[in-house]
Amino acid sequence: MTAARPSAHVLLAALCVGIAAANVARFSLIGLGTSAGLLLVVEIAGIGATRLWLVAATILLIGWWWGSARLDALDRSVLLGRVDTAERSRLVVTGPARASRFELRLPARTVRFGTLRFSEAVLLELPLGRAPPQGAVIDAITTVRLPRPKAHGFDERTWLRHQGVHVVLRADRWRMVGRRGGLGGVADRIRAALAGSIATGLHGERRAVVQGIVLGDEQALSDHLRRRFRASGLYHLLAVSGQNVALVAAGALALAWLAGVPRWLGQLAALAAIGAYVLAVGAQPSVVRAGVSGALVSLAWLAARATDRWYFLLLGALVLLAWNPYDLLDAGFQLSFAAVAAIFLAVPRLTSVLEGYPVHRKLAAAIAVSVACGVFTAPILWFQFHSVPLLTVPANAAAEPAVAPLLYLAFTAALVSALFPPAAAAVAWLNGWCAAYLAACARLFGGLPGAQVQSGRGLVVLLLLAGACAYAWRRWLSSPPST
Repeated sequence: MTAARPSAHVLLAALCVGIAAANVARFSLIGLGTSAGLLLVVEIAGIGATRLWLVAATILLIGWWWGSARLDALDRSVLLGRVDTAERSRLVVTGPARASRFELRLPARTVRFGTLRFSEAVLLELPLGRAPPQGAVIDAITTVRLPRPKAHGFDERTWLRHQGVHVVLRADRWRMVGRRGGLGGVADRIRAALAGSIATGLHGERRAVVQGIVLGDEQALSDHLRRRFRASGLYHLLAVSGQNVALVAAGALALAWLAGVPRWLGQLAALAAIGAYVLAVGAQPSVVRAGVSGALVSLAWLAARATDRWYFLLLGALVLLAWNPYDLLDAGFQLSFAAVAAIFLAVPRLTSVLEGYPVHRKLAAAIAVSVACGVFTAPILWFQFHSVPLLTVPANAAAEPAVAPLLYLAFTAALVSALFPPAAAAVAWLNGWCAAYLAACARLFGGLPGAQVQSGRGLVVLLLLAGACAYAWRRWLSSPPST
């Protein structure tokens, strides 16, 4: 079995870079043709360029053109020219509702506005109270408004535009007239089944933590606890990651093994389980990346090919960027890929350093991952949120023993709920203690003084201390042992 050749990495990276370049400047079809002609001239003339780099340059230009075309499509809006108008509309709710102090806000897609029939993503605002479920098709008289302008450091208008949303539709009343079908309808049913079975009998904070970690839906958490998760460096637990996808695939393989079915059939079951889980959670960058990698691992086994983690990471980036090049500017995309790069590059070295200390292997691995991810993601956190958690390492080391059990028990509860519902409540009750422990970790570390840096002066002091520690560590490693 052979891994992907370096040339494949180069070509895939060129395609990703080309798509991402559309965020800097748009590239037209005419420009693509002109550039391709120039590259052909270079090839014919044999001007000192290898064939690989010529092909990579061509693929980069194709990616640049595709990224530009996708951004043009995302920037188009029928409703933007109808601001301050009201019409009877039909909308499809595409995500769960989020409650603010004054209204409910839901992602939706307009399929009819007055006499116009089209499909456009919008943000729907409704009065506080009962919210339509995800997947509902509703009728309402809506008024078109612009998103909120930039305030307190957050530019909602730009953030929504990067998701293809240009207007807010406001309605006072709505009426459900059906549910969507197709793949979206399947995703709605899977999500509803998981949400109703992973925390059977749990209420309040424990239920919210379980749903946040398993489904990436932290809306039921209190603002106070959400801030504590962020300040402690544990907020990444509320974003579905590769660990969740790995446990889903491992569970499918384990069930196949217990049923005595062939390994290839178990891999197909793992593929189906990964696809169902990604559909249920939604198109978050971290889960799409992890889903692509997990699916490729199963496909590599079925095809008797070696796995190549960098190639899989690039493919995950390609899937996200090809659909929405604006994802490159999204904090979730940046943090997810920076964390994985940290695990690939820095964790092995840190683990080898910790081998010389009396630290348990699992604790050493948790420390290495926390340190590497904390260092790699700190610049992104400062740039995006103007804050950097300082207690990431001890907080994650303390939380690590409860994360995997919480996921195992949540998926077990979902499975038991389908086979023997009364037992699901007992499993969920046990899982509630894992959720309570993780919430306590977030409160403990996130509530300590100096848990995070939020000022420029504090950041300068932190960088000076980090530099001094790194210098002292290097001097200590390079000094000869005393005799």
